[in-house]
Amino acid sequence: MAGTVTLRDVSVGFGARPVLAGVSLVVASGDRVGVVAPNGVGKSTLLRVVAGELAPETGVVVRAPAGTTVVRLAQEPEVRPSESLLGHLRRRTGVAAAQRAMDAAAAALAAGGDRSAGDAYADALESWLALGGADFDERAGAVTAALGLPAELFARGGGARGTAQLSGGQRARLALAAVLLARPDILLLDEPTNDLDEDGLGRLERHVRATPAGVVVVSHDRAFLDQVVDRVVELDEFTRQANEFRGGWSAYLAEREAARQRAVRAREEYESRRADLVDAARRQREWARAGAQRAANPRYQPDGDKNIRHYRIASAQATGAGAARADRAVERLDREAPDAVREPWRLRLTIAEAARPGDIVVQLRGAVMARGDVTLGPLDLTLGWGERVRIAGRNGSGKTTLVEALLGRLPLRAGTRYAGPSVVFGELDQSRRMFDTDEPVLDVVRGATGPDRATGPDPTAGLGPTAGRRPAAGLDPAAGLDPAAARTLLAKFRLAGETALRPARSLSPGERTRAGLAVLQARGVNCLVLDEPTNHLDIEAIEQLESALEGFTGTLLLVTHDRRLAESVRVDRTLTLP
Repeated sequence: MAGTVTLRDVSVGFGARPVLAGVSLVVASGDRVGVVAPNGVGKSTLLRVVAGELAPETGVVVRAPAGTTVVRLAQEPEVRPSESLLGHLRRRTGVAAAQRAMDAAAAALAAGGDRSAGDAYADALESWLALGGADFDERAGAVTAALGLPAELFARGGGARGTAQLSGGQRARLALAAVLLARPDILLLDEPTNDLDEDGLGRLERHVRATPAGVVVVSHDRAFLDQVVDRVVELDEFTRQANEFRGGWSAYLAEREAARQRAVRAREEYESRRADLVDAARRQREWARAGAQRAANPRYQPDGDKNIRHYRIASAQATGAGAARADRAVERLDREAPDAVREPWRLRLTIAEAARPGDIVVQLRGAVMARGDVTLGPLDLTLGWGERVRIAGRNGSGKTTLVEALLGRLPLRAGTRYAGPSVVFGELDQSRRMFDTDEPVLDVVRGATGPDRATGPDPTAGLGPTAGRRPAAGLDPAAGLDPAAARTLLAKFRLAGETALRPARSLSPGERTRAGLAVLQARGVNCLVLDEPTNHLDIEAIEQLESALEGFTGTLLLVTHDRRLAESVRVDRTLTLP
């Protein structure tokens, strides 16, 4: 069943803060819509409104027909420890809710309900069938097997193993399985490419292009957007309104820049025309004033001719009327003035560097390491000063396991690890676990910029002394950033005011990433370790990260599946795990 969701003049606010203001949008089956905006401007809120999870304060949301099914797959799905994997997929795809609605309607009908109970059951059954409930378990088994999720994860009894037991790679594949299994009329995807490897990205792209559903996607992945969307909706961070651009991602970039140049030219023409009119009015008033003074001064009328005097007064008055006409022209021009072109917020990112360590930064010899179901080794690996290395591989191949071993956080089962005595690691880990705490954000950042502290929840072995570091302004060598400097730093990363005092755990994924980057800007490091750094970042911030990495002269260890980032960041070698 084809369906359409229409938003008309929708506004949403949280307290006194407007998030969406007069947004209109039409999404129909077969559409491919990309939603873009800086972090915190309302992309996820817009998806929640389309999904019917959040009622707008003003405006209307219409589904036509009324039975149109909508499924939203959030960027950070809720993980319930006691939930089986199959149960998790049923819930995320909307099948579980449809099943409950159908069971409730069947119970009401069996209890002797009237005609309305029969209609309710028919509607619930239609929705359950439309979402693919009839053959869901069989399809789930086939999809998860194709994605390489072990069969024992879906044991008899609905899947005995819970989502809490999955590795990071397995969770990424499970999230992809939900996308591939969902069969709504309108599918809403919030950052679906996070943590997906090359194979997963290919499967996702093919599915999005082929599904008959209308798809609305929020994504920071520029290559993915270029492949799948045919129109782009941009949320303006100043007006909180939506601007729609036809065509794919590349067409959007070109049209957005062209629109900006047109707006700049229109504003420049307005300001130039206004300045000319204001200057003309000023000159005419001066001439009128001077003419009136001459007309009234007997010195300029030696013959006492009244006609000449009246002529001069009339000329002065006419000149004054010309000034009034120019003033009225300025008023008309102001009423039709184009808006000033406001520059959006831009993350200005630099990475503070510590003094150079020795030639060898970190080294593994005959290292065997294991984490969960992943075992690597024996492995020899040396990272030298200034070397730039990318670690690549499919999900579950052990990239994060290797990073943990290099940082000294994961004990080796065999072999040895050496870290230079003056190495200062700076880390942005995949899960941003530094902020998985109830401590205020301000305190977490201050602690992370202190001496001999890794940008993680606990100190990393082998960090060594920090002599020779170039401390950031406000950095106390004994305690990290002082409170005022930490607040200023966070404000530069759009984490100002009360946000800095919130429990770190309450930060959104994008806010956690920006806070992690703030630490790297303040804390001098000479070995930078980035594990999926673009997850949850907006596109403008990613471009700033690319620029900052280009200027970083220390050792870089990069793990990323972001294809554009991988193309943009210069590396000396790539280590691909099987």
